[in-house]
Amino acid sequence: MPLYAYLGVAFLAISELGMAFRIEPFWSWHTPIAWTGYILLIDGIIFKKRGSSWLMTNRREFLFLAILSVPLWAVFEGYNLLIKNWHYINLPENVIARYLGYGWAFATISPAIFETAELVGLIVQRRSSIVDRPASDDGRWMMLIAAGAAMLLWPLVWPSPYLAAPVWLGFIFLLDPINYRLGAESLIGDVRRGHWDRLINLSVSGFICGGLWEFWNYWARAKWIYDVPIMQGWKIFEMPLPGYFGFPPFALECFTMYVFIRRLFWRGQTRLIAV
Repeated sequence: MPLYAYLGVAFLAISELGMAFRIEPFWSWHTPIAWTGYILLIDGIIFKKRGSSWLMTNRREFLFLAILSVPLWAVFEGYNLLIKNWHYINLPENVIARYLGYGWAFATISPAIFETAELVGLIVQRRSSIVDRPASDDGRWMMLIAAGAAMLLWPLVWPSPYLAAPVWLGFIFLLDPINYRLGAESLIGDVRRGHWDRLINLSVSGFICGGLWEFWNYWARAKWIYDVPIMQGWKIFEMPLPGYFGFPPFALECFTMYVFIRRLFWRGQTRLIAV
């Protein structure tokens, strides 16, 4: 494996020990440090198995992905100001350090999901070739877009802590049909061609990454706490049990949002996502 994969293992081990013994900066900064180590490790494993990876053969796009991951997650932080499903505690008092922590942690979100999804596909050996097919003109894609727009507008018009589901589903319905119509990678296009690999890989990745997010968050000093008014007495770590079913659709949203923005602004070599 590439040397950076072993560096990732070192990051994970040192940060885990530092968090366990409450040694700074690992206790407070465990989330971004651990996820950085995780991404380095998973990317190295992918390169060993496939001979290509985000960091070895698509570095420029990986940088674009990591940077874009920050504003894409900020969209959900904006929704949270209205639906108030979580809040943060024990953040650095220094504003610069606080936003550096935000940026570093948010920059690992989409890379972690995509790297994990690709590894899932490799482990179960389900890689499909993606081929072009003319877009459908039956009008159903317009209904999906309208449904997605309605889901995303609902919390803006009527904010409620019970409206997490429309937020975690809306961008899939809104953007995936557009990606499909533009000829970009899309879940609709995959399913129409009988290829379920990407959908499965991303969904499984959402569960894996969701579990790791909550596991690493639970013992960290700087962390998030959930205010979801549903099954607060039934938690796994900080997350109420139903919340874990939001991670697979979130992974799908990360895919649809990234593909949409990439098509608008990226002009370099691209990597197939989650296949």
